[in-house]
Parts: sequence; C-alpha cells; structure tokens
Amino acid sequence: MSAAPGQGGDALARLADVIESRIGGDPQRSYVAQLIARGQDAILKKIGEEATETVIAAKDGVAERIISEMADLWFHCLVALASHGLRPEQVLAELERRAGTSGLDEKAARKATGGAQ
Repeated sequence: MSAAPGQGGDALARLADVIESRIGGDPQRSYVAQLIARGQDAILKKIGEEATETVIAAKDGVAERIISEMADLWFHCLVALASHGLRPEQVLAELERRAGTSGLDEKAARKATGGAQ
C-alpha cells in the first residue's frame, strides 16, 4: 500500500512543525523539550538506540514491529534535524536530487569529493 503523492512529505513536515514548536518548551511537559535540553549527545544516543531496535525488528521480520521501530527512529532523526535548524523537506530534496542515480555512482561521487560515505 503506498501513500498518495506528497502525503509522506506532508506528514513529516507537520511532525517537524510540532517538534519545532516544542523546542525551548518546558522539559517537564514535553519529551522533545526534555531531549533538546539534555543536549546533542542525548539526541544522538536515542538515534543509536532506535537504529539498533529497528535492525533487530527487521531481523525478526515482524512488519508491525519494523514499522513501529522505524517510526521511532524517524521521529528522533527529525528531532536531530530540528536541533540543527534543518527540515525534513531538505532531506527529501536531497533524495529527489539523487533519484535516478545509481547508488554506487552516488557513493563514488561523494568519495571523490570527500563527502560522507
């Protein structure tokens, strides 16, 4: 089952808006505010934890768990983006830019220019 065109990006944008609205809020009332207040290392640690849980869920092969863990991972990645003043639309634009390019060619181009692996 696929989403309607633009639906996924709209959902990410709406979630990003909520996350941004919670930055600087009361850490006692908002998980996002609490995570931001704890600093970059706390955000990155959560991304690592969620990535590990996503890998385990994928190895187990239970679709509902994979989706749930992936949602947790994406959420924490959106928090990381917001903490840097970035938006999911920028990531989606980068994916669009890469569309139609072989993953191997893209990786070789990044390596040639000293970009991330």
